[in-house]
Amino acid sequence: MAIKRGLGRGLDALLPTTNSYGEGATRIALSSIRPNPRQPRARFDPDELAALAESIRTHGILQPLLVARTENNTEFTLIAGQRRLKAAAIAQMETVPAIVRDLPRDAEMLELALIENLQRTNLNPIETATAYQALADDFGMAHDEIAHRVGKQRTTVSNTMRLLRLPLDVQTSLTDGKISEGHARALLSLQNPSLQRSAMDTIKSQGLSVRQTEKLVRNMLKAPSIRLPTTERPRAEIDLEDRLRASLGTKVKLQRNSKGSGRLVIHFFSDEELDALTQHLLHK
Repeated sequence: MAIKRGLGRGLDALLPTTNSYGEGATRIALSSIRPNPRQPRARFDPDELAALAESIRTHGILQPLLVARTENNTEFTLIAGQRRLKAAAIAQMETVPAIVRDLPRDAEMLELALIENLQRTNLNPIETATAYQALADDFGMAHDEIAHRVGKQRTTVSNTMRLLRLPLDVQTSLTDGKISEGHARALLSLQNPSLQRSAMDTIKSQGLSVRQTEKLVRNMLKAPSIRLPTTERPRAEIDLEDRLRASLGTKVKLQRNSKGSGRLVIHFFSDEELDALTQHLLHK
């Protein structure tokens, strides 16, 4: 099965097509390479870097870095190969093999760095979401366009970006691996940050699975809200609301006036939930 490529020409058009980097690559001073300002990866595993550095000492760098020329002819900007660059520094290499290209625009630098990381060593979900958000905010890309560039489904891009709505401490727990992306997606259904933190604490203390977390969230959504004693509701109305919540698996609000008219509000928190609700309601 062919691997779907997202970015225009992609890295394949810029990097060598063979394991040998003799053609098109040159050795340049490691000290002359500046970091990619659009590099989405913020964290690097020290053990992985140490292992890669040891491999570089023994075998050298098997695939050249990709760098761009700058206005200063003695300096280059890194486009792809951040891990190799860091490991080469640990290995105390003075020069590294690199392919030199003309400096691309900022958007392409971000896209290339993102694609390289997604295709080789995965970014953590928050790094990926932040990179997607930068493409949207800084370069005006719609979710559909971002999805096309990175070879993902639009719903995948949108749902990943939604992780940035979580409180920072919840995002940090996700980045640190204390909760999984599945846990974090479940927490998004709790729009109240305090409830999200409370559910996260339960996940950590009880070691809940994603499925158990989803059940916890559903139970929290079903929990009755605090009502003023002057607004007594008929028992039948409350029971109906509870039955609808249980049947649809989401928050439901039933509001009626003294004349019997009113409205029924069904909440959803993602495109997937809307699709599921639509299928459920239309196929009854």
